[in-house]
Amino acid sequence: MDRNHAITAGDIAAARAAFSADRGNLIARNAVSAAGIAAAARNPEAAALATTTFDIQLEQGDITDQKRSGRCWMFASLNTMRYRVMKKLGVKTFELSQAYPLFWDKLERANWFFENILATADLPLTDREVAYLLTDPLCDGGQWDMFRSLVKKYGVVPKEAMPETFHSSNTSALNQYLTRYLRAGAKRLRDAHAALADENELSALRTELLGGVWRVLAICLGEPPTSFDVRIRNEKGELKASGSYTPQQFFAEFVDMDLDDYLSVINAPTSDKPYGRSYTVKFLGNVVEDGGVRYVNLPMDALKRMAVAQLKDGLPVWFGSDVGQSFLSEDGVLDPAAFEVDQLFDLPIECGLDKAARLDYGESLMTHAMTLQGVNLDEAGAPTRWRIENSWGDDHGKKGYDVASDAWFDEYVYQVVVDKKYLTADELAAFESEPIELAPWDPMGALAD
Repeated sequence: MDRNHAITAGDIAAARAAFSADRGNLIARNAVSAAGIAAAARNPEAAALATTTFDIQLEQGDITDQKRSGRCWMFASLNTMRYRVMKKLGVKTFELSQAYPLFWDKLERANWFFENILATADLPLTDREVAYLLTDPLCDGGQWDMFRSLVKKYGVVPKEAMPETFHSSNTSALNQYLTRYLRAGAKRLRDAHAALADENELSALRTELLGGVWRVLAICLGEPPTSFDVRIRNEKGELKASGSYTPQQFFAEFVDMDLDDYLSVINAPTSDKPYGRSYTVKFLGNVVEDGGVRYVNLPMDALKRMAVAQLKDGLPVWFGSDVGQSFLSEDGVLDPAAFEVDQLFDLPIECGLDKAARLDYGESLMTHAMTLQGVNLDEAGAPTRWRIENSWGDDHGKKGYDVASDAWFDEYVYQVVVDKKYLTADELAAFESEPIELAPWDPMGALAD
């Protein structure tokens, strides 16, 4: 059967007539053409969600700013850690260096890339996995498990021990030139493998290439410190910390966090990912010797239960979401009712796909990591609104904070990181089971930036 259907003059005439006959279309046209879709569809009642007082509310100190970089996953991770430092030292604000893990992530990710290039060296360049590896080998984005690997190996440092540089806050040119260098390195490695180079020759070439990565990073970011002096006073001028530390010593003493206790729990309600199973993603990681990522997929009620429990115990929660969806950015409000787009166009645009279908059809995935710092609860103890610490500066939202409705949490949150003590025995056993490997391009392998 011929399925071709060309748009005819009759089709166009009918569309014109139907549009003009509807008064709502004409009003919508005037509003959108003058102010844009977002302004015309904005629901003013949704802005009322932007409360500043919560039943459970953690205070974090000065808001951080990732500027023109994709380091949200690092900022969110460091924000959970600096909270511990602040509580331990009794200070109102404190900041850990975000340039420090950026340096190590770029170096480790370059090594991870070369590892995978060699692992696929017998495949043609047209192979989908090889093409995937070459597409974006050194982007800024990442996930919690990758940050955990960096901190386990390299520790953390106060911001003054490795401050921001132009290219830590503006990473596009750094990424552009390093990516080009890595692709040239991939060619050299594949060519050497094709010429039957032995393991020693390939290892020497990798070492040479990584030396070049170090040089670029050191020029753009400065070299990371091996040790540093610390003097931290509280608001009363009392000296709370003093001495010389390595990054690993500083983490152990002041963050004092068992990183292996913190697990990634996802909500992916798609038919190919049954709940109660563990998953990993092929090629996703950075530190070779620490392996890749691992999640357990659970219903959304489980993610909320764990997040609320950790907040009640006085600790923030790292989470990943699709932040661009239903977001009144100026108001700092995230809610499915934020924009009445379907009413504006009289079409099933936002309601046309549920959460599973949005994942399956490429409409949504995790794009940004932030930190849960509070929650409102109803009479039954169920969450109604969530207080979110962002990393876009204090001129965003409510002095750097956003507020999400629980309905938005249901639809657009994909991952939380919690202490394993909040998982049931069955949930923990599911996490520890042999993981199912997802394809590199699976939406649950998306990197928050």
